[in-house]
Parts: sequence; C-alpha cells; structure tokens
Amino acid sequence: MADVLRACEGMEQTDKPEEADVILFNTCSIREKAEDKVFSDLGRARLLKQARPDLLIGVGGCVASQEGEAIVKRAPYVDVVFGPQTLHRLPELLARRERQSRPQVDISFPEIEKFDHLPPARVDGCSAFVSIMEGCSKYCSYCVVPYTRGDEVSRPFEDVLVEIAGLADQGVREVNLLGQNVNAYRGKMGDTAEIADFALLLEYVADIPGIERIRYTTSHPNEFTPRLIEAYVKIPKLVNHLHLPVQHGSDRILMAMKRGYTAMEYKSTVRKLRAIRPDLAMSSDFIVGFPGETEEEFEELLDFIEVAQLDRVGAFKYSPVEGAAANALPDHVDPHEQEDRLARLMYLQEEISAEKLAKKVGKTMTVLVDDVDEEGAVARSAADAPEIDGLVYINGADLEVGEFVTVKITDSDEHDLWGEVVRK
Repeated sequence: MADVLRACEGMEQTDKPEEADVILFNTCSIREKAEDKVFSDLGRARLLKQARPDLLIGVGGCVASQEGEAIVKRAPYVDVVFGPQTLHRLPELLARRERQSRPQVDISFPEIEKFDHLPPARVDGCSAFVSIMEGCSKYCSYCVVPYTRGDEVSRPFEDVLVEIAGLADQGVREVNLLGQNVNAYRGKMGDTAEIADFALLLEYVADIPGIERIRYTTSHPNEFTPRLIEAYVKIPKLVNHLHLPVQHGSDRILMAMKRGYTAMEYKSTVRKLRAIRPDLAMSSDFIVGFPGETEEEFEELLDFIEVAQLDRVGAFKYSPVEGAAANALPDHVDPHEQEDRLARLMYLQEEISAEKLAKKVGKTMTVLVDDVDEEGAVARSAADAPEIDGLVYINGADLEVGEFVTVKITDSDEHDLWGEVVRK
C-alpha cells in the first residue's frame, strides 16, 4: 500500500498519525472480535479527523472484505474500504472519494489483477517477500479466509521470476515466497497451456543470479507432493527450515477442523523430509481448545508434539471467527481450560526447543546479517525465518547487513542463539 501511494501520489510513510494526510488500517479477520478492534482503533483516528477534516481514513484487508458497506454505516467518517485484492485501486478510490464527496467501497475479487498494477517492489535490506498466489480453497471449519480473500489463484510463472530477478538486482540475497497455501501454486507458463507447479518454480528461482536462499510460507500438508519433497534433494538454496501447520494431533479434531489429513500422514511427510535433510528445522501451528476437544484428545496433541520434536511452535487458543462453520459445533471448551492447556503445551515445547538449541552450542554455522548497531549484529541461520523465528546475536563484530558470515555458537536459550564470528 505504501509503494502504491508513493508511486502514484508521491506520498511518503510517516510514523506520526497527527502528520498524516491518509491513515490506513490493514486488518485481519483470523481472531475473535477482530472487527471490534478495528472500530476501537478507528475511534482514535476519528478524533484526528475532527481536528483536520481533510484527513482521509481507509480500511483494508480481510475485515474490510468481510464487513464491506457495514464499516461505513457504523463509522461514516471512513472514506475508503478496500479488500486484499483491490489495494492496487487505492489511489483511484481516494480520488473518487474527493470527486464524489462520499465514501468508496471496493471489496471485489479481481483475481490477480492487482499484481499487474503494483509498482516494482522497493526493498531495504537483504531479504524480501514475494507473493506468488492469493486466496485459499481449503475451507477449514475455523477459518473465513476463502470468503475474505477468494479461492486460490496463482500469478503467472514469468511474472514471479521477473520480480525476483529485479529484487536480486537491488541486492536481495534471500527471497521468501508467500501465499495462503503457497505450495498450492499452479502458475500459467507464457501463452502455452503448460502449468508450473510449486516445485518447478523453486527450481527456476534457484537459478536467478544473486539469490542465495529460498524460503516459503505458509504451506499446507495436503499440497506437500512427492515432487516438493524431492526439491529438498535437488535445490541446495532451499533453506533447512520449513513451517508446516498441522493444527492438532488428534484425528477426530483434524476431521472436525476439515484439514483433510491424519496425524500419521503429517508425521510421514516429516519423516521423509528428515530422511533427506536430517538438520531440517521444522515449525508448526496448533489450535488448543477446539470445540469438543476432550482431555484425552489434548493428551494426543501433547504426544504428537513429543514425537514430532518440532523446533518451534505457534499455539493459539481457539476463538470463534464470525462466519466460520466451527462456531456451530457443540461443546465449546471453557476459556480457563483453554488457558491451562495452552500453558501445558508451551511448557512442553519450550523444553524441546531449548534442548534442540543447546545442541548447537560449540558448533559453527553460516548466518545472514539482518541488522547491525554499535553493540553488534543480529543474524539468522538457514533455520531461522524472518519475522517469525529465532535469531543469532553476534557481539562486537564489524559487519554489514546482507553479509554471510560463519559464527561459532557460544550460548542459547529456548528461543535464540549467541555467537562469535569465525570468518566472513
């Protein structure tokens, strides 16, 4: 959104709302009462608008897609409402708001039109995110993403490669491919009837000069094909890290969630990957206290975590999302019981994570420098994903952002590592 407004209107981003000409709220509908939080935040922006009537206020993202015109009815001071697939129309919406003197709402699903209208990505640093597909066709019972972002649509194969090549020319060394179900990518190849699957895209990205590491998120277990598993043999630039959400360890709960696989099938994928790459770091997501979850089924989840030996875990208490099918399920778990189960799960996982990181003390590894200051540097190994996983802290080294350096690990806790430079 910032890139679009910069390219079309010459606007620059500010961290001070009182100085802004436009205030945008980018919203997510995944958690309970997401829309209430949006309106609470809008209330603060309304005070700024009362002082400066020319201030423009916009609401985008999934809550905007879900609520649409209702946002303007409840908050008539909002000027534009736009969905995830129409953010490229933001300058047009703002201009129409000025011309017509009334709020503008566009929450349509024009498939991948937005990628044809977005300006070239501008990056600061050595890592970049690249969206390769939009939407979701999985319809899990606890989620409304298919309704707020539409079904799965992939960007054309060549478009993705051209964007990544442009990022490499700007000094990007590591690219992170994005999608709601990124490994469901099926991109059209030129004017032919050929379709590129995700494994083929990875092979071509690996051949782009300057790109040294390839990541992707978020993947779905049902799309983890034999070809994608084989990519971990063929593509050294594919990092030793995988985030593969499983959500639960009980087959009955997985079925109620409409995930489409069993716990055994998930563990089979993990075994195949670790047979290829024994050092593969794996992280996953879990929902605790799903409607109807018994103590025995929660114990199945703990057993799953014990067996899977994941490096990191994101765990969340189930919360109803407006419009989700799971809301109608019986036997919702008491919030206090949810809290207790979440604490038990995280205690077990922190023990596992701490033990895994402690085994790295005394070893050397190659890390990519993300940030530097007068005290040292913050870096990531191939097993640490940007913005979601642990870090490697390096004290007192004269380093630059974007450098690959070899460090010896000197200390650890349950989340992060500390190291000293062995060589650049």
